[in-house]
Amino acid sequence: MKKWASIKNNLPAILFLSIIAGAWEAAVRLLALPAHILPSPTAIVMALIESFPLLAMHTRVTFTAVLGGLALSILLSLLLALAMDRWKPLKQALYPILVISQAVPIFALAPLILIWFGAGLLPKVLIVTLVCFFPLTVNLIEGFSQVDPEAVDLMKTMQAGQLMILRSVQIPSTLPYFFSGLKIAATYSVLGAIIGEWLAARAGLGIFMLRSMHSFRTSQLFASIIVVVILSLILFKLVELTGKLAMPWHKNTQENFKG
Repeated sequence: MKKWASIKNNLPAILFLSIIAGAWEAAVRLLALPAHILPSPTAIVMALIESFPLLAMHTRVTFTAVLGGLALSILLSLLLALAMDRWKPLKQALYPILVISQAVPIFALAPLILIWFGAGLLPKVLIVTLVCFFPLTVNLIEGFSQVDPEAVDLMKTMQAGQLMILRSVQIPSTLPYFFSGLKIAATYSVLGAIIGEWLAARAGLGIFMLRSMHSFRTSQLFASIIVVVILSLILFKLVELTGKLAMPWHKNTQENFKG
């Protein structure tokens, strides 16, 4: 029943995309548009099938950078959020700088990272980390600020140490905020890896895109875009599933609230 409900909820979106694809196919055929200007959906699907082995190889390279950047951003954002929650002057000093840093476009920072660390996996991981760091940190800071102070005081009266309070009260209360930020970060992470590959790399989906563009293989370019979208959706769903497994009480609370 749940699967049918999920299919039913997504049916309007599937129908809308089907209409768009049909109109696209008809327009390309009726107007006789050149393939290098706008390929038809069937040409894109054929390019996806024909280039699948090559796309799979490039996807593995990009996915490695994505996982490395996500892992590093989670570690750094957790440490910084904990420090800012523990020492309020540190939060007052760093939080405005954290917000202002988002005014600096990643395209301006990426060349500097490449100059400092050269081409290869490391600069791509660092660019993904920069892209993912802000939403994770801000959500974690917000989560720690929403922890029930009475629950913390109760743990202190029970002679609980700081580590016990963190594990029993603060982390469970902050997990919903953490996974909300991680959903955003997971979606942005693929974009961050591709930006790094556009600037300097030997392999990856970004390189595949550039090569397809320079050779006017527009259908392959669209095929790589489809792979990027699928990869982002997979990461989003993995984070969503992990959140449900890590927070079964949160799902039950939401259902009770709706009921």
